[in-house]
Amino acid sequence: MGASVDDVVALIDRDELIRLTLEICNIDSPVGHERAVVERLEDWFKREGFHVRRIGLFADRYNLLARLPGRAGARPSLMFNGHMDTFAPSHPDLVLLDPTRDELHKAWIEGDLLVGDGVVNDKGPIAAFMIAAKAIKNSGRQLKGELLLSAVIAETAYEPADGSPGEVTDAKELGARFLATHGGVADYVVVAEGTGFGIVWIECGKAWFKVTLHSRQPSFYTPYMPERTDPAKSPNMIVAASAAIEAIERWADTYERRTILHSPGGEVRPKVQIGAIRSGEPTRPIMSPQLCQLYLDVRILPGANPLDLRDEIHATLAATGIEHEVELYLFRPGYEAKGVEPLVAALSEAHRAVVGGDPPAAAGPTASMWRDSNVFAEIGIPAVNYGPRSASHAFRRALSTESLYQAACVYARTALAICS
Repeated sequence: MGASVDDVVALIDRDELIRLTLEICNIDSPVGHERAVVERLEDWFKREGFHVRRIGLFADRYNLLARLPGRAGARPSLMFNGHMDTFAPSHPDLVLLDPTRDELHKAWIEGDLLVGDGVVNDKGPIAAFMIAAKAIKNSGRQLKGELLLSAVIAETAYEPADGSPGEVTDAKELGARFLATHGGVADYVVVAEGTGFGIVWIECGKAWFKVTLHSRQPSFYTPYMPERTDPAKSPNMIVAASAAIEAIERWADTYERRTILHSPGGEVRPKVQIGAIRSGEPTRPIMSPQLCQLYLDVRILPGANPLDLRDEIHATLAATGIEHEVELYLFRPGYEAKGVEPLVAALSEAHRAVVGGDPPAAAGPTASMWRDSNVFAEIGIPAVNYGPRSASHAFRRALSTESLYQAACVYARTALAICS
């Protein structure tokens, strides 16, 4: 069998891990522009002696699948998965107060922290499983089952909304889904995403709704606007939208309170957000808009029907008296993975050996997102999310060097347990 588990883990070089993390996280890779980082990862895998395959729809941005072979016909196999793209709103000036701030595009060491959006989500964990796999390969230990390492694009992708078909050349189908339907398959999958070292095997689905508010009154030139009344009765749909938003927010509060799910795979708390609004003409604010469109992101439990939520939103708005339409324009189901017990056991044992104690319970956002683990769970592969998470994630993206090193050690131990 070659080297022992402890011998393999001893080959994980903390300094090399930090260097690789900083290198790939200083290659800016906002979604849609992953080419430079995918080329660097491909070079690394080839130099280290891994068989690597490009899997993608486009020639200039694609997924990578690297392999460390096991014995012919031996099982089970394990795949680590992470995404190379980083957050990049299509209109950052309308979303972020400071879209140029350094940590969105760069990475650096600050004390015991590795700072940068890419470090946290998700190139730091990718570096961790790359270095873990290198240690296994260099140890000379022969695996029984195959070990696969996948890096995908478009996890943070845009989605088509009101434009023409093909106008947005992004969607999550370009990433893990394209990988999985073109050979990126294993018996078990660890999605290396931030969970605070909890083990998560349930994730929300998401339903996006477009709410269009209509006015049958004329579009009034400012001097001819009628006297103000109840906002819901205003001929200006931006004003009426304030009443619609208030009603939706009340519904959202009730929905979020009633939809909590306590599961062994994580505590799921679906949330609702009005994330975009379109109305009026900034170059001519002299006319009252007869249309206003609100865009809602509603997270939903696995198995929930988005049409039920559409009907609830419609009933909520009907009570305001505002003429409206509610349209579902995106639906991605959530899933709870099945058959994860051997993987959870291996990860738990590895966590205890490296971090100490049992993995913490996964709660809140870590089990209430839509992550690529849903792709694998959908096609029947037992998949979990596990990785380090920044305590300041909501306002500053950073991981401690120790947590990233611990992740690499846990990943190595898990791979040896599953594949040996």
